[in-house]
Amino acid sequence: MTPTELSEALSAALAAAVADGTLALPADAVPASVHVERPRQREHGDWATNVALQLAKKAGTTPRALAEDLAARLGATPGIKSVSVAGPGFLNITLDAAAAGELARTIVEAGAAYGRGEALTGQVINLEFISANPTGPLHIGHTRWAALGDSLGRILRAAGAEVAAEYYINDAGAQMDRFGESVLARATGGEVPEGGYRGEYVKELAAKVLADRPDLPELPRDEAVAVAREAGYAHQLAEIREVLENFGVHFDVWFSERDLHNSGAVEKAVARLREQGHVFDQEGAVWLRTTDFTDDKDRVMVRANGEPTYFASDAAYYLSKKDRGFPGKIYLLGADHHGYVNRLKAIAACAGDDPETNIEVLIGQLVNVGGAKLSKRAGNIIELRDLVDWIGRDAVRYSLARYPADTPLELQGEDMIKQSNDNPVFYVQYAHSRTVSIGNVAAERGVRRADGFEPAHLSHASETALIGRLTEFPRIVAQAAELREPHRVARYLEALAGDFHAWYNDDEKLRVTPYPDEEVTDEHRARLWLNDAVRTVLANGLDLLGVSAPERM
Repeated sequence: MTPTELSEALSAALAAAVADGTLALPADAVPASVHVERPRQREHGDWATNVALQLAKKAGTTPRALAEDLAARLGATPGIKSVSVAGPGFLNITLDAAAAGELARTIVEAGAAYGRGEALTGQVINLEFISANPTGPLHIGHTRWAALGDSLGRILRAAGAEVAAEYYINDAGAQMDRFGESVLARATGGEVPEGGYRGEYVKELAAKVLADRPDLPELPRDEAVAVAREAGYAHQLAEIREVLENFGVHFDVWFSERDLHNSGAVEKAVARLREQGHVFDQEGAVWLRTTDFTDDKDRVMVRANGEPTYFASDAAYYLSKKDRGFPGKIYLLGADHHGYVNRLKAIAACAGDDPETNIEVLIGQLVNVGGAKLSKRAGNIIELRDLVDWIGRDAVRYSLARYPADTPLELQGEDMIKQSNDNPVFYVQYAHSRTVSIGNVAAERGVRRADGFEPAHLSHASETALIGRLTEFPRIVAQAAELREPHRVARYLEALAGDFHAWYNDDEKLRVTPYPDEEVTDEHRARLWLNDAVRTVLANGLDLLGVSAPERM
């Protein structure tokens, strides 16, 4: 019996109590599903619910009386071994071994679909993360957002949401001109301008630009800067794309800030917001009255000289997301963008959206990896690709995903590559590879799932604990999606790996595979189903984090 089936049984019991007049509750007040959760203390049963405390007052009875009535009705439900009432009206439910063990079959047959649900079905979300300037390589700060953003997108989709992962290319403004001048200087042996880009990577870009345009040194200055800027930009953006793809991060949309300006979207955004009564003119500049919506000061959209500000671009970009059909907009920003939260929410309010539901701004804190070397190409940063080359994609992604975004991180590179149980990613991946190895040996010894499954044999304490952990996976995924916290999946996988190792090491009698001179029994087959259920959930969870599930370590 799955948590969903138990929830449905509780709803049916409530509906029956209403139908026979025992419970004076309007029929439409009976919940379609009843929340159940694992008790903190195993001896209290497999599942618990406080539904009686929630509904008793509406029904004109006491929580304990309602709980006792539900307990009596549930006791006759197939698959339920016992129901007890605790405290003021909590229901503690124990399943019989066969009903609990059936979950192994459910998981194996569901395969990659197990854990996926409908908690966010109907939500359409634009998820923007990284959005680094295309004037240099991605660094360690971008690495954290790459890992978290991609994992969050996977988890949101698993919970039923429709998600578009988007990279906002900051390819407009003065920094692009400085970038072009820097590339040109490296290509022609000139001096890099003040405030320009000086890393070795600029020399590499310059060499590529010269290969594309050997005539670059002979071009007029303005034309040469433009050529160097555009060609250097194309090569740098291509590198960013390649590095992210190698890191397992895919974007559905690459949105150019330049396109906003070239299409007239910025001017149109100012006009739209003016029509809604939020724009005013003062001292020759155009302002957005964001103080009406919790911002600490009004914001300039167009300077007195006619130049639009970055804030105007932000407003136009927000409206673009809205116009493209994304009611939900999630921004993942670095710690240095904390001041953007109120102004982005103010933009949402000025655009007619609800800043509490249509926009979320997640702020990530800094991360430091001990032992990492500064990039030889960039000089003063740790590059994403160097970090992956040193530590490995899986270790980097998992290590960053297992902490909340708002937690400053101090990770040790050498610890992240250790093959020991002290290394969380190794611990979880090893558990998966161990399930594969067990399955392979079982097949060699003639243990096959197709020969039958008697779930009642999964009655040992370590087996019921492992089954209980497996039941939690769909809830963990839904919770991680709703709270925007991928680390919940990582921590769950570590707990599951621990339960699995404890089960397999618990007792010599709990073998999946018989000894060479021993016959295959129903117990062996039942344990193989449980082993394979664990393998399925570990693989599904690792995939949500963009981490591989190796078959051997």
